[in-house]
Amino acid sequence: MKAPRTDSLTMTIPQAARAYGISLGLAYFLARRDELPVKVIRLGGKRMVVSRKAVQDMLEKAATPS
Repeated sequence: MKAPRTDSLTMTIPQAARAYGISLGLAYFLARRDELPVKVIRLGGKRMVVSRKAVQDMLEKAATPS
Protein backbone atom coordinates (compact mmCIF):
# COMPACT_ATOMS: atom_id res chain seq x y z
CA MET A 1 0.00 0.00 0.00
CA LYS A 2 1.23 3.50 -0.85
CA ALA A 3 1.94 5.98 1.91
CA PRO A 4 -0.55 8.87 1.86
CA ARG A 5 0.69 12.07 0.25
CA THR A 6 1.04 14.78 2.84
CA ASP A 7 1.72 17.54 0.31
CA SER A 8 -1.77 17.26 -1.18
CA LEU A 9 -4.33 19.88 -0.19
CA THR A 10 -7.07 17.26 -0.07
CA MET A 11 -7.67 13.87 1.52
CA THR A 12 -9.61 10.98 0.08
CA ILE A 13 -12.49 9.57 2.09
CA PRO A 14 -10.39 6.53 3.13
CA GLN A 15 -7.65 8.87 4.39
CA ALA A 16 -10.20 10.97 6.28
CA ALA A 17 -11.69 7.81 7.79
CA ARG A 18 -8.27 6.83 9.15
CA ALA A 19 -7.70 10.36 10.51
CA TYR A 20 -11.07 10.30 12.30
CA GLY A 21 -10.65 6.72 13.48
CA ILE A 22 -13.89 5.53 11.88
CA SER A 23 -14.69 2.74 9.46
CA LEU A 24 -14.51 3.31 5.73
CA GLY A 25 -18.17 2.40 5.36
CA LEU A 26 -19.22 4.99 7.96
CA ALA A 27 -17.01 7.63 6.34
CA TYR A 28 -18.60 7.09 2.93
CA PHE A 29 -22.09 7.00 4.48
CA LEU A 30 -21.49 10.34 6.21
CA ALA A 31 -19.81 11.87 3.14
CA ARG A 32 -22.74 10.97 0.87
CA ARG A 33 -25.14 12.62 3.34
CA ASP A 34 -22.87 15.68 3.85
CA GLU A 35 -22.59 14.78 7.54
CA LEU A 36 -18.81 14.60 7.92
CA PRO A 37 -17.56 17.30 10.29
CA VAL A 38 -15.90 19.03 7.30
CA LYS A 39 -17.24 19.99 3.87
CA VAL A 40 -17.15 17.24 1.26
CA ILE A 41 -15.87 18.36 -2.15
CA ARG A 42 -17.46 16.44 -5.01
CA LEU A 43 -15.38 16.02 -8.15
CA GLY A 44 -17.34 14.63 -11.06
CA GLY A 45 -19.93 11.95 -10.47
CA LYS A 46 -18.49 9.82 -7.69
CA ARG A 47 -15.15 11.24 -6.53
CA MET A 48 -15.28 12.88 -3.10
CA VAL A 49 -12.45 14.54 -1.18
CA VAL A 50 -12.12 16.77 1.87
CA SER A 51 -9.73 19.57 2.74
CA ARG A 52 -6.67 18.24 4.58
CA LYS A 53 -6.35 21.54 6.48
CA ALA A 54 -10.02 21.47 7.54
CA VAL A 55 -9.61 17.93 8.92
CA GLN A 56 -6.39 18.84 10.74
CA ASP A 57 -7.87 22.05 12.16
CA MET A 58 -11.02 20.25 13.35
CA LEU A 59 -9.02 17.49 15.03
CA GLU A 60 -6.64 19.98 16.69
CA LYS A 61 -9.57 22.04 17.97
CA ALA A 62 -11.27 18.92 19.34
CA ALA A 63 -8.05 17.91 21.15
CA THR A 64 -7.61 21.32 22.78
CA PRO A 65 -9.17 21.55 26.26
CA SER A 66 -11.72 24.34 26.65
